[in-house]
Amino acid sequence: MDQQELQRIAQLVEMNRQKMARIEEQMTRLSEIRMEQLGVIASLKVLDTAQPTMIPLGAGVQLPASPTGDTVVIDIGSGVQAEKPRTEAIEILENRLNEVDEVMSTLQNEFTETEKLVAELATTFSDAAKQLQQPAEEEETPQEPTPAPKRRRKKHGTELTLDD
Repeated sequence: MDQQELQRIAQLVEMNRQKMARIEEQMTRLSEIRMEQLGVIASLKVLDTAQPTMIPLGAGVQLPASPTGDTVVIDIGSGVQAEKPRTEAIEILENRLNEVDEVMSTLQNEFTETEKLVAELATTFSDAAKQLQQPAEEEETPQEPTPAPKRRRKKHGTELTLDD
């Protein structure tokens, strides 16, 4: 495996890690939505029309109110709001909650699959990197030093000349 292939694997690992981070962010947002819906459902179930309640307006301000009817206003989609009986509003919220749970389950499965893929790619990358390093180390590490060939020394005066 060459260095270009290693770079490609490293890029795939990084892309999949980013994908995992995005999935985690989505799951965090969905979890917050889920918790909010559970709170609203619980509030609607215990809401007694004769008992006064507090309606939060924001910034720590609450409005005391005494609900007189059995209806609530709920967003039914695309910013359209409708007055519905509490029981029907609870059903709508429970259906939405089921949809959120399904999406979270799908995202969790996708996260798990991506996590497995990242682990496989990381293993492939490290194995290939080791294989690339081994030949390089073998080239750098000299084998047993080979002795330089010894030149024969000729004794002075025993050399043959052109006159001989």
